[in-house]
Amino acid sequence: MQADLLIHADWILPVDTADSTLAHHSIAVDGGRIAALLSRAEAEEQVHARRELDLSGHVLIPGLINAHTHSPMTLLRGLADDLPLMTWLHEHIWPAEGRWVDTEFVADGTRLAVLEMLRGGVTCFNDMYFYPEVTARVAAEAGMRVLAGMIVVDFPTRYAETADDYFKRGLALHEQYRDHALVRPAFAPHSPYAVSEAPLMRVRTLADELEVPVHIHLHETKDEVVQSLREHGERPIARLDRLGLLGPQLVAIHMTQLEDDEIARLAETGSHVVHCPESNLKLASGFCPVARLLDAGVNVALGTDGAASNNDLNLLAEMRTAALLAKGVARSASAVPAEKALRMATINGAKALGIDDETGSLEVGKAADIVALDLGDPHTQPLYHACSQMVYAASSHQVTQVWISGRQVIRDRQPVTLEPDAILAAARAWQARIAEE
Repeated sequence: MQADLLIHADWILPVDTADSTLAHHSIAVDGGRIAALLSRAEAEEQVHARRELDLSGHVLIPGLINAHTHSPMTLLRGLADDLPLMTWLHEHIWPAEGRWVDTEFVADGTRLAVLEMLRGGVTCFNDMYFYPEVTARVAAEAGMRVLAGMIVVDFPTRYAETADDYFKRGLALHEQYRDHALVRPAFAPHSPYAVSEAPLMRVRTLADELEVPVHIHLHETKDEVVQSLREHGERPIARLDRLGLLGPQLVAIHMTQLEDDEIARLAETGSHVVHCPESNLKLASGFCPVARLLDAGVNVALGTDGAASNNDLNLLAEMRTAALLAKGVARSASAVPAEKALRMATINGAKALGIDDETGSLEVGKAADIVALDLGDPHTQPLYHACSQMVYAASSHQVTQVWISGRQVIRDRQPVTLEPDAILAAARAWQARIAEE
């Protein structure tokens, strides 16, 4: 067998149906796709590769999928900490965005986010922010996968004035990127409290027509639910259900306020949930009942939320927090074991975003989105179980190599497609401008 690249590692976690741990195996990559997954002895005998890489002490995993981000908000990291959600949002974040957000802000913030995520093993992110065409361009230039959100809100912003303007710009984004290898558009109505029924119904119609996901904040706080009951006489999930938005296209973010019948309805409709544990903890929004959702058959993925409310985009850390928090909420040490946490950060994210035929696991025929972590680091020694050690002990600095569709984007811990010095200089310039206000 001929291949472009052959990678040898001490462990491979393919995230297959058996949650296998493969010791002393190799991955052959050809034409940007996984051509073979076999023992090292078989690989050395059967595969003739143009490049061969021996990663002793490393584990190979699928590229991590950050299923909910506001990537340009890296430039607002730490601006307004230790506040409840609505105070944080209405009194600090939205005013700052109204003052500063433009194409330059989005480009510089997204570059900073992409640099952080790639160095942490994230190969795909699902983004919701203004000027998504800029985010799409920056991600594509860096060789990173992105679902670029066609944002919709009721109020005017620097990005768009009316509902028609939001839809017009979103549809132009879809037209530009609908056949792109790395960029996929998705609708991103902010939330049921920020988008009224007519635009939500239009989102549903267009999402069905274009076959794209609908990415929305939902049941993030108790106050959101109380407000919906007061203004609409129904809980937000019931409102979306009445409008026909529950279904396999729905990617519902946060979901900290759920009753048993709502969990059953999410499972029945095939809706997806994205859990953002660190953001929910920091904003004291509540606890997503992850174990109950998984037990009911709901697909649960992981997201970091924006860096202004987390305050990082570290999905490895998010995995650990998600697993630990789920145990505490369920009062069961086995509620979300390491293997499930890894699935939430990989194949479950791919399923939620509708790209599981392309990425999310290391299987023959899929895109070669591969991350290598050095488990020889003191943080992860001694090592008895590779998956548990990676979820509960590994840190982002242990990511040494990253490939997306076979293209190397991190080599020996250094970015290949980005210029860190320029990105950090731009971030410091924004800090100086924003801090002056």
